[in-house]
Amino acid sequence: MLQDGKLLIGAGDTPAYLLPNMANRHGLICGATGTGKTVTLKVMAESFSDLGVPVFLADVKGDLAGCARTGERTEAIDHRLTKLGLDPETFVYHPFPVRFWDVFGKMGHPVRTTVSEMGAALLARLLDLTDVQAGVLTIVFRVADDKGWLLIDLKDLRAMVAYTADHAPELMNEYGNVSKQSAGAIQRALLQLEDAGGDVFFGEPEIQLEDWFQCDEKGRGYINILHCEKLYRSPLLYSTFLLWLLAELFEQLPEAGDPEMPKLVFFFDEAHLLFKGAPKALVDKVEQVVKLIRSKGVGVYFITQQPSDIPDAVLAQLGNKVQHALRAYTPNEQKAVRAAAQGFRPNPAFDTREAILELGTGEALVSFLDEKGRPNMVERATVLPPQSMMGPIDDKRRAAEIQFDALFGKYETAVDNESAYEIIHADRQKEAEAAEAARAEEQARKEKEKAEKEQAKAEKAKQSRKKSSASSKVANSALNAVGREIGRSVSRGILGTIKKWL
Repeated sequence: MLQDGKLLIGAGDTPAYLLPNMANRHGLICGATGTGKTVTLKVMAESFSDLGVPVFLADVKGDLAGCARTGERTEAIDHRLTKLGLDPETFVYHPFPVRFWDVFGKMGHPVRTTVSEMGAALLARLLDLTDVQAGVLTIVFRVADDKGWLLIDLKDLRAMVAYTADHAPELMNEYGNVSKQSAGAIQRALLQLEDAGGDVFFGEPEIQLEDWFQCDEKGRGYINILHCEKLYRSPLLYSTFLLWLLAELFEQLPEAGDPEMPKLVFFFDEAHLLFKGAPKALVDKVEQVVKLIRSKGVGVYFITQQPSDIPDAVLAQLGNKVQHALRAYTPNEQKAVRAAAQGFRPNPAFDTREAILELGTGEALVSFLDEKGRPNMVERATVLPPQSMMGPIDDKRRAAEIQFDALFGKYETAVDNESAYEIIHADRQKEAEAAEAARAEEQARKEKEKAEKEQAKAEKAKQSRKKSSASSKVANSALNAVGREIGRSVSRGILGTIKKWL
């Protein structure tokens, strides 16, 4: 909640304030399961929203959707408010402006981008292509660009890879060699991405990032909640989404210097899942963005179980820290507790390491940056309760929130405009039709030749028969003549003999 223009997160001996002009210096929320990390996340997100700063949450467990509903007063919350010195009777519970997003388009507005926006370099790193394969993918993008063929979805890219491989000899002098082996490796990698859900992420209409930077009519920043329960089960797709998102933010946002408050704040819940087994390309990009995006007015906050879940290069950039309780039952866990304690500026009033082990649910060690950007001494504090509802909401309520959102209808219906796939498919269809026409013409020519040969053969046979018939007639005539002459000779001989007898 806001107090004197500052974000009140909790209180101990003194209030724990997060200063708006230091909020883009990033942060970390740590603690064992069940120690109150989600409550701290919600309190911070609600405070940013009240401040007029839009928030983006990666909701892994589905329990952040309650921001859209009014919180409920309970005895436990009353006790916590009393401990904080706040009056339970005057504490205001209310919902916050929420927008739901879902890469799969089921539990929120669809999130899409185009293959062209992703680019060859990021895709090659994401797909873990070799240098040669990455070079071939770059050629594929360049050929498409030179021909004016749009690469919107994965079927466009796959068709373009096949086209480039098929026309490799004629393209080689201008673009370089494209081997069948490299093209095949790229196709296999794209199939894996497609099976992971890339076919729904790449397409149109593509998301406009300014829709995540909006406030409602009361000036409160929207809490944009990305549904990640299914997305986290597709690590390749989740990595693809994050790579695109971080690259787009970094490229599109102008330099802001040190603003009075952030333009946007990201919260990545269950961050250990983000880095565990992630492609090196994603880890490198996260490190780059965390280091440089502060000057663009964007804050990034990671929520995980222990600081060691975060790469050191990223951890070093996180100035605002909230540490909930850790448990140390094994030597490795004890080592993790010592490492967590060493990340704070010591407070002579207590032992940081012992305090981490003693914290109860809802309690935390807090160290935010002061007005000069220096870490404050670590303080033991009780975190405020959220003003919105804890836990998930039912599907009916979620659907109503989506349908009554001003953005409803903008992204819901996918559009398949003419692009590389359609052009290549049409060309292939024309080539197939032309080839079919050529085959039909050749067949007709052969059949005509065959008919002509058969006709000539028949005519020759006819002429032969005529000649044979004429010869037969001549022979018959000659035979008849001979026969008649013989007959006459015989007749004359017989008559002469008879005359002698007589």
